[in-house]
Amino acid sequence: MSAYSANRRRILSLWLPRLPIDRIKRKLSQNGDALDKTPSVVVAKQHNAILIYALDDLAVRAGLSIGLPLANARAICPELTVFDADEVADRKTLDDIADWCDRFTPLVALDPPHGLYLDITGCAHLFGGERALLQIVSGALSRRGFAVSAAIASTAICARTLTRQASGKIIADGEEAAAVAPLPVSALGAGDAITGGLRRAGLKTIGDVASRGRHEITARFGAGFTTLLEQALGQGDAPISPRKPLPDYIVEKRFPEPVATDTVIAMNLSALAAMLVTAMDKQGKGARRLDASFFRTDGAVRTISVDTGRPVTKPEVMDRLFRERLDALNDPLDPGFGFDLIRLSASRTEIVVQQQRDLDANVHDNDELAALIDRIAARIGGKRVVVHLPQDTHIPERAVLAVAAQHHLAAATQAAWPERIESEPPLRPLRLFDRPEPIKVPFASVPDGPPHQFTWRRVTHAVVRVEGPERIAMEWWKQNGDGPTRDYFRIEDEAGLRFWIFRDGLYESELAAEEGEPASVRWFVHGLFA
Repeated sequence: MSAYSANRRRILSLWLPRLPIDRIKRKLSQNGDALDKTPSVVVAKQHNAILIYALDDLAVRAGLSIGLPLANARAICPELTVFDADEVADRKTLDDIADWCDRFTPLVALDPPHGLYLDITGCAHLFGGERALLQIVSGALSRRGFAVSAAIASTAICARTLTRQASGKIIADGEEAAAVAPLPVSALGAGDAITGGLRRAGLKTIGDVASRGRHEITARFGAGFTTLLEQALGQGDAPISPRKPLPDYIVEKRFPEPVATDTVIAMNLSALAAMLVTAMDKQGKGARRLDASFFRTDGAVRTISVDTGRPVTKPEVMDRLFRERLDALNDPLDPGFGFDLIRLSASRTEIVVQQQRDLDANVHDNDELAALIDRIAARIGGKRVVVHLPQDTHIPERAVLAVAAQHHLAAATQAAWPERIESEPPLRPLRLFDRPEPIKVPFASVPDGPPHQFTWRRVTHAVVRVEGPERIAMEWWKQNGDGPTRDYFRIEDEAGLRFWIFRDGLYESELAAEEGEPASVRWFVHGLFA
């Protein structure tokens, strides 16, 4: 047994060698388009030449191969059907397949450009063992029109290497070296330069390379290739990088017969919520983010997420939040031919802090407010429910920060705002414009005086009362020293309307004019007083 065999993981590697052409043919079939019985290839421009990027079985039988120039391919097979490569669509298809694979394990990683890793450690028995699981995954993908190669081993690189040459293999822990030894060095996927160098050195199989000293291999081909070789031989390992972080808690329900009615779906979601609460309660935790995933029989997956302002510890609260979220969906949850798996997970949890709730009315009020915010956020989105926090700055548009209420409610309730002086008018408007709006000022007292009249939105206002100026210099450490100083005035017109306006820049310094030319002065209205 290998020295690394203690508690080794089990990795299922999937490789879809003809993903680009399979994706195109599957789309044509779904659209009802007739498929030609001629060889088909996908081409891409590489090194200023149009080369074959993927091909089907008929093209292989016709003698074509990946990397062959399109002109040569047409000479060999004149009736060839050609499609252009679309790497974005291929990546989307691979992501969809990865979503479908989430039903087997939450640890699914991409192996670009056309492969996946599934960490099936400890979960293969749920599907009848590793052999049964491999057949389930491979069979389902084959029925959906994808050519697939799969293998299971204790390291990701070993499993990946086997998929390139020996599909369907399941290698026991400690037998990796013997399994990959007869395979060609190209199966390692080390790149054309290293593969060519190995062959020129007479090392045609992985076993040939493994028989040489590690220091020789490292000196000739680099430490990276040596690490790759050791992982293929089972003498080292490296973790995969899952597409999604592993949730703190997961509960799920699999159905022997797909479910499609709203009542059954809601009932099972409620049962899962109760199971999730029970699991979290054992460690004194509550959920801050919940994800409900619905796996359809045709492979489509829909995930609905809700956030909470405080840790949730009651199933009925989870039910209410998901009802609000489902009712507000622009694209309703479509069961298609039914869901065969529903999964509920808590991707973010917190320890529940016990509080005195019987006598403290503020605690009850805060709980009710937090629950209301959660329900509104579930319906219209958490970013649309905000609270405002004061900022330590003199810049008006930066004095208040709008943040999500769910995550900053406690800070908002404890925030200290500047107190208004009794019997004095407000120094600043309650609300400011998103952007200061320019006004036309025909003349003003210089250097620091207010305008005598101004035009805003095609209406001229005569100034009858003025307070100011309030001089505010920009934060030079954030503005790179380029922000002009502002002089703000609180003014009232003849109709009693009160405005907050400012001049952008100081006369004779920031607004210095060229010789013989008047200075360019800009005035803005920044807000209105009620």
